[in-house]
Amino acid sequence: MKTYISFLLLIQSLLMAGQQPLDTIYANEQKNVALFFPNPIRQGITGADHFVFTYNREKEQYFGLLQATPGVESNLLIITDDGGVYSYILKYIEELQKLNYFISEKESIGNEKPQKIIQKPIIKPIEDQENSIINFQKFSEYLLNSKMEHIATKQKKGIRLSLQKMFYNASEVYLIIEIENKSKIDFEIDYLNVYRTNGNKKRKASYQSLEQKSVYIHKIPNLIRIGQRLRFVYVLPKFVLGGHEKLQIKLQELKGSRKVILGTKN
Repeated sequence: MKTYISFLLLIQSLLMAGQQPLDTIYANEQKNVALFFPNPIRQGITGADHFVFTYNREKEQYFGLLQATPGVESNLLIITDDGGVYSYILKYIEELQKLNYFISEKESIGNEKPQKIIQKPIIKPIEDQENSIINFQKFSEYLLNSKMEHIATKQKKGIRLSLQKMFYNASEVYLIIEIENKSKIDFEIDYLNVYRTNGNKKRKASYQSLEQKSVYIHKIPNLIRIGQRLRFVYVLPKFVLGGHEKLQIKLQELKGSRKVILGTKN
């Protein structure tokens, strides 16, 4: 929160100094818009959740990808590793005329004048990791006690798999998932994976499936006994599904053949 407030103060001071009107970048949910900067990206923030800017947070790179879902206009703030500050207006548009933006240093609206930058470690400090886990735990518990939406359900061989809620918070997506065992045999979980899929599976050349790695899993059981129904939370890095993309959840039994594949609708 302190970092976000400092960003807002920085933008305000730069605008008060007589900066030129900000350029506009257009995006939608169907295609990735690539932004290439003259120096590696250190931080990137959008002003609204329906705009998502993704970049490598562990190893600084020169480009990031922008997607959007319908909504009011917002803004994008970028700080590169040399302290350069870049700011743009973001707007949703159905048909994109431009997919790649090559940004020069002349487009910088200022510099945050940081101290000499020290190489960041790839692994976060232990205390930061512990704080993140505590936050994930608290918000997961809050969601488990909130009203469910029942987005999609699939049942096979007595095993019922449900996606009950999908909630965006900060830079993560929280999936509330439920498994119910209506069979006459206990169900032991081998794995439960989440994927983004695009295309027609019957046409393998155009079908793509990308696994979404979780950053935290809350209360997932190893065993669902006969007649038992259990709910848990998967926390994933934030993403926006494109117009032809679906979310897919695969549940596989350990030492057994039972498998349930749940897919969301467009």
